[in-house]
Amino acid sequence: MFLESRLLTALAPWRPAPAWHVAYSGGLDSTVLLHLLVRLARREALPPISAIHIHHGLQPAADAWPEHCRRVCDELGVPLKLLRVKVDSGPSLERAAREARYAAFSRQLGVGDVLLSAQHRDDQAETLLFRLLRGAGVRGLAGMPESRALGAGLLARPFLQFSRAELEAFARTEGLAWVEDPSNADTSLARNFLRHDVFPVLQARWPKAVECLARSAEHMAEAESLLGELARADLDRASGISEFPWLMLPSLEVQSLASLSPARQRNALRFWLAPLTSLPDSDHWAGWEDLRDAAVDARPVWRLARGELQRADGRLWWLSGDWLAAPVSNLTWPDPGRPLELPGNGRLEIHGTPPAGMLEVRYRQGGEMLTVAGRGRRDLKRLLNESRVPAFVRGRLPLLLADGDLQAIANLPGLDGPPAGNWRLRWTPPTNDQGLSW
Repeated sequence: MFLESRLLTALAPWRPAPAWHVAYSGGLDSTVLLHLLVRLARREALPPISAIHIHHGLQPAADAWPEHCRRVCDELGVPLKLLRVKVDSGPSLERAAREARYAAFSRQLGVGDVLLSAQHRDDQAETLLFRLLRGAGVRGLAGMPESRALGAGLLARPFLQFSRAELEAFARTEGLAWVEDPSNADTSLARNFLRHDVFPVLQARWPKAVECLARSAEHMAEAESLLGELARADLDRASGISEFPWLMLPSLEVQSLASLSPARQRNALRFWLAPLTSLPDSDHWAGWEDLRDAAVDARPVWRLARGELQRADGRLWWLSGDWLAAPVSNLTWPDPGRPLELPGNGRLEIHGTPPAGMLEVRYRQGGEMLTVAGRGRRDLKRLLNESRVPAFVRGRLPLLLADGDLQAIANLPGLDGPPAGNWRLRWTPPTNDQGLSW
């Protein structure tokens, strides 16, 4: 009853959820979690409980686990969903398996659903030490959060205040059956080495080592929360208003960031970049300094794992997805009364009565001329300079031609259609993969 009451208290924030799904591997920890939840559900009004088992297919022993999980769930009266995932080979099989597993979990969550995972205090201590040895900062040393967004729902870890010994004692007292993963004994894997070879030595000298490390992770999580508040305040000041609101891209004012201390600059950028890309380690922040200190007419680029940062028009712009490849040029527009999908470059529309003639969409190649009201024929390069269009946009800004003659430049006032204003060329650019902006 003691573990049940503690678990019920830990679950309190997520009781209004539409459904609870247990990440059920069949191992000790998730087995205890599933049994405790079933017991609580007999006397408490809880969301519907189901289990999800992910089969990675990485070792022969795992082939028997789905049947074990099915048998346990049948005995408990818990619906079970078995999912097979394909794990991509790479430098870290463990990481690839984890990514495949959570991707599968996320697809199973409805809006507001909660996935309950059974990581405990010992896991948290191992995570902290593992990340410390890799040189992690405050964000990494905060360990595993109690909860975080996952798909349309939430991932929650109600066992983070429970020790492995408590869970094992409960399982043995209750006579529970669980599967043992042979790979857990492989000390060539970093986490297993910490668990089997390092922690026993630490605990022999400091009996409360696990508890203290887990507590340190809590302190780091609190510090990370405070740094997040500071970052949000700094980013709010740096968001500003772009001269090109139709560019739905994450961007920040460089000067606003540059006015902060170097540590606050990095803190704000880490917070801003976290949803967009894997963060660089401390040795690779010179890319930010190059962007920050570049001459006004320079075009520095800071390439990161999932995209790149460019500086243009006094702003820092995040580019990824379609923005990293040149768009397909020279498209005919047979029906200008309907929007034209631009491969790799968003969508184009004509608002008003389209001009006569054979319409084409092209991109800047050099030497283009446009007739501008009251100014005669003007070079496209000069017009773009005058409009202060960011350099990374110029090569993909749609140009409308009628019978081979340049008629309009999308989205630029005074250049996006005839002086009479009976039609205007409107471009909806591609967004980044993440679809986020400040």
